[in-house]
Amino acid sequence: MLVERSVMEQRFEAVMAVVRDGLPVVEVAARFGVSRQSVHSWIRRYEAGGLMALEDRSHRPFGCPHQMAPAVEAQLCELRRQHPGWGPARLAWVLAKRGVAPRPSRSAVYRALIRQRLIEPASQRRRKDWVRWERHRPMELWQMDVVGGIVLADGTELKALTGIDDHSRFCVCAGLMEHARARPVCGHFVDAMREHGVPDEVLTDNGKVFTGRHSSTPSEVLFDRICRQNGIAHRLTGVRSPTTTGKIERFHRTLRQEFLAGRVLTSLAAGQAALDDWVAEDNKARPHQSIGMLTPAERFAMRGEPAEVVLEEPPADPVATITRKVASNGIISVSGQVFSVGAALARRLVTVHVDDDLLHVWCEGTRVRTVLRTSRGEVRKKNARREPPANA
Repeated sequence: MLVERSVMEQRFEAVMAVVRDGLPVVEVAARFGVSRQSVHSWIRRYEAGGLMALEDRSHRPFGCPHQMAPAVEAQLCELRRQHPGWGPARLAWVLAKRGVAPRPSRSAVYRALIRQRLIEPASQRRRKDWVRWERHRPMELWQMDVVGGIVLADGTELKALTGIDDHSRFCVCAGLMEHARARPVCGHFVDAMREHGVPDEVLTDNGKVFTGRHSSTPSEVLFDRICRQNGIAHRLTGVRSPTTTGKIERFHRTLRQEFLAGRVLTSLAAGQAALDDWVAEDNKARPHQSIGMLTPAERFAMRGEPAEVVLEEPPADPVATITRKVASNGIISVSGQVFSVGAALARRLVTVHVDDDLLHVWCEGTRVRTVLRTSRGEVRKKNARREPPANA
């Protein structure tokens, strides 16, 4: 093919060779190095529009059946700006929920977000070594944690006790407090149980506000005691294992992106009211990909009737709460009284609640033995009851 002549000139010469000179189309196509179909196309274009019709044309198709309509794309962009944490799959689902037809695919939404510069294209490699797990029904397990970084307008930093139901991703607790101490943390925990019921298990990290099992002198803290009184199995994560409570950590990320970003909280009460509104919307209106695009409230509604919360008060005048290490034969000694708690607990730490008449032995939140107190020996020096001198 001769490149020194323009494309239009070559096409005109090929057309004239067929129309004027009467050469076969096959011979002309071979001379110009094109297909027979191209020569026939040039002839039709010349007959329809003359010489100018032989100019190069755009190869862009006249229409694209799967092209997103401008009105739908505008709606998509507005939805993304309102919810910057929503990805293509959730945005596509919400558009379909609003009646957009045909429903845009996830890839079409992704391309539109890139085209409108609302996201940056990036190659993400999904890790293959994560093992996803989920409890089989609501109220089987709550994941709970304390999150900070919630700052008021005057600079005061607040903490929040957060909790979600593992099966449904329903937020059961989001309570603000000035300090993450036992009383406010447990207060929010109890309020959550009074509203939603008592879970079978609770999973937390090893923070001191949640457990005293790993302290230098292991003991039962208030959170553990509430779990024990209500028959809740208190599970702890492994050391430096944040992925165990991955669902609550993911909730914290959403909390920071969608609730805290750009928001100024004037007081604890105002912040709690705003947080309650956001949680209600998140529970009832936010679809989750991990639960089949259901809202947490839809999945959480499958739970049974909530159980009554039990809050037993400690004895009015307890003598002591002490810790003992069980001997290899299952024996412990408390205030001069020796008894067995079972060889299965050999070399484990147990907590003993001593009152006037009974000794209650607990191990990891479960009562394993209660025996009659027969010895009145001194338990702790600071709690020893001293008799007045005879000549006083």
